[in-house]
Amino acid sequence: MPVYYINSYDITNMEEYRKYGPPVMELLHRYGAEVLASDLEAIGVEGAVKKMNAVIKFPSEAAALQCYNDPAYQPLKAIRWASTDNCTMTLVHGLGE
Repeated sequence: MPVYYINSYDITNMEEYRKYGPPVMELLHRYGAEVLASDLEAIGVEGAVKKMNAVIKFPSEAAALQCYNDPAYQPLKAIRWASTDNCTMTLVHGLGE
């Protein structure tokens, strides 16, 4: 059953953050993930909108967690931590898929 990462955070250092995206995309593809939405200009409807918002589909919970815990992701995670604030990463299960 597919699962979805919903990621939201504020980018505090765009120059450093630019180092994050391309290698993360390679890692996501290795685990069969698909970026369904990614936006730096999200429109707030309710609550505080963060600068970066993304929805990423994984083929399974195991694939999503393996990707997050992959040794190759750890230095990339450090880049994200150093260049963002207010990070929320949530794993949600799809309905009836």
